Amino acid sequence: MTVEIDTRPLWLIIALRALRPIFFAALLVLFIALLYMPAPAGLSPEGQKAIAIFAVCFILWISNALPLAITSLFAIVLVPLFGVLSKRETYALFGNEAVFFILGAFILAGAVMHSGLSTRVALTIMDRFGASPKRLILSIFLLAAALSFLMSEHAVAAMLFPIVFEISKGLNLKPGASNYGKLLFFSLAWGCVIGGVATFLGGARVPLAIGILKETTGKTIEFSDYIIAVFPIVIALLFAGYFIMTYFFPIDVTDIDKAHNVLGKRIKTLGKITYMEYAVGVVMLVTILAWVFLGKRFGLAGIALSSVVALFVLRLVRWKDIEEYVNWGIILMYGGAIILGAALDKSGAASWLVNSIMGGWSDSPVVVFALLSLLTIALTEAMSNAAVIVILLPVSIGLADKLSIDPAAMTYAIAVPAGLAFMFPMSTPANAIAVSSNYISVRDMAKGGFIMCVLSWLVFNLAAAFYWPLIGMGYLK
Repeated sequence: MTVEIDTRPLWLIIALRALRPIFFAALLVLFIALLYMPAPAGLSPEGQKAIAIFAVCFILWISNALPLAITSLFAIVLVPLFGVLSKRETYALFGNEAVFFILGAFILAGAVMHSGLSTRVALTIMDRFGASPKRLILSIFLLAAALSFLMSEHAVAAMLFPIVFEISKGLNLKPGASNYGKLLFFSLAWGCVIGGVATFLGGARVPLAIGILKETTGKTIEFSDYIIAVFPIVIALLFAGYFIMTYFFPIDVTDIDKAHNVLGKRIKTLGKITYMEYAVGVVMLVTILAWVFLGKRFGLAGIALSSVVALFVLRLVRWKDIEEYVNWGIILMYGGAIILGAALDKSGAASWLVNSIMGGWSDSPVVVFALLSLLTIALTEAMSNAAVIVILLPVSIGLADKLSIDPAAMTYAIAVPAGLAFMFPMSTPANAIAVSSNYISVRDMAKGGFIMCVLSWLVFNLAAAFYWPLIGMGYLK
C-alpha cells in the first residue's frame, strides 16, 4: 500500500476544497435573485421562474459541475416544484416519442455490436479495400462514417479504436511523430463526426431537437426527409475532410503489409459468420427500411421498439447482454432537456427572450439562420451538443416565428451544426478517443479542425440556400 503526501501549502488545499461549496452557494444566490427580482415588462411569473431554472442549468451544463443527466433531473424537479408546468404535464413530457426512439436505437445498436456483426464488417472492409496506404485511410474514414449512419458515433469510435490502434502498432508508427499514425486516428474521429449527422441514429441530438420542435410547434421532421436534406452536406464534408487530412499530414509510409497481417488475424479469430449475425443484420435492415417508408404512419419510436421486441422474441439478445450498451444517463438527460425546452416555450419565456435580446438583431432570415448555425458550431466545441440544442433551440424557434422562418428549418440550423465538432477532444467522445491514442495531439486536432469547422458552416449554409429550395424546403414558412 502506497501513501501519497500532499505537499501543497495548506491554504491552497483549503481554498481548492472550498471552491465547490462556494460555487454552489453562489449559484443558489443567483437562482433566488432571478426568482424574486421584479418581473420585467412582458414576462409572466411562470416565465421568470423558467428563465431562473434555465440559467442554473445553463451554468451547470457549461461548468460540468454535475453530470449532464443529473442537471436534467434537477430541471425535472424544479419545473413542477415552482409551478412552471403541472406535475402531470412535466412527467408526460418525459414520455416524448424522441426519448423512446433514442432508447430503441441504443438497444438495436447494442444488438449489432454484441452479435459481432459490426466488428466483422469493419475488419472485412479494411482488409479488402485497404490495399494501399491511401486506400486504408480512406476505408477507415468512410467505414467510420457509414457505421455512424446506423449507430451512435461514440459507439463506432469506441468499437473501431482497438482495431486502428493495433494497425498503428503493427506498422511500428511512432506516436506523435508519424503522419500516417495521425491520419489513421483523424480518419476514425472525423469519419464518425461527419457520418454522425447523416441520420437520426448517429447521435441522440437530432431526435432531441425534433422532440423539442414537436412539443413547441406540433411540427416534426420525418426520417427520410432529414436524410434527403442533409446527405449532400455529408458527402461534401467527406470530400473536404479527406483532402484536409492528407494535406496537413502527408502520407509517409509506403508498405502496409503488416497492417493486413493484423487485420487477417482478427478476422480469423471471428470464425465463420453466425446465425445471430445474419438475423440481427436482417432485423436492423428491416427497421431502417420501416423508418424510411413507414415512419409517418407508425412513428419512429413505435418502429424502433417493435424491432427491439422482435430481437427478444427471436432470442437474438438477452437483457444482461444488451443493458451495458444502453446509456441511461443520455435517456435521462434528453428527457429533462425536452421538459426544460417545453417550459421555456409554454411559459412565454422563450418569446420574451427573443423580443428583449434578439428583437433588433436582424430582419433578414438568411442572416439570422447563418448566425445561429455559426453560434451553434462555436458552442458545440466547448460544451455538450445536447446542452447547445436545449439552450439555443427554444429561443431560435421563437425567433423563427417572429421573422416568419419555418421552425423546421431553424431546427436544422441548430441540430446539424451541433454535431459538427472537429477542433477539441472535449467537443465529442470521438475526438477524445482519437487523442487518447497519443498519435494525435490537441494542437494537431485544433489545426485541421478549425478549417473543418469553417468549411462545415459554409457548406451547411450553401446547401440551405441553394439545395433545399430544389427539394421543396426553404427558410420561410
